[in-house]
Amino acid sequence: MIVIHPQILEAMVVHAENCHPEESCGLLASDADGAVRMAYPLTNTLRSSTNYTIEPREHVKALRHAERLGWEITGVFHSHPHTQAYPSPTDVKLAADPGWLYLVVGLEDRNRPVVRGFRITDGRIEEETLTFEERTKT
Repeated sequence: MIVIHPQILEAMVVHAENCHPEESCGLLASDADGAVRMAYPLTNTLRSSTNYTIEPREHVKALRHAERLGWEITGVFHSHPHTQAYPSPTDVKLAADPGWLYLVVGLEDRNRPVVRGFRITDGRIEEETLTFEERTKT
């Protein structure tokens, strides 16, 4: 199970809504315990409703920020402006890292955005269980 703070969820959904009707995109950073600590909303240089490419300079800035805080980039998020929160064939084809978490914000019903998480390895899609709550330290 992957715990995502409600503010991170909100940041991804707001970014998806602000980019609509184009796909939004961004990177995810996690701490040493694997907790998602940050969603970096970034620019989709393709300005497309069916695909995205993260702006390279923004990618580097996010990477450096995460490293300064002792985190690492562990995934990516993007939106599907008109369809469900499930990886498209293009998403599967372009999945860069089998260790990454791929979050998809589905805006098929814009009144009820859905966020789902996946691992994509060698063309296989495996859904991750997500919970949106504050992480408590024990």
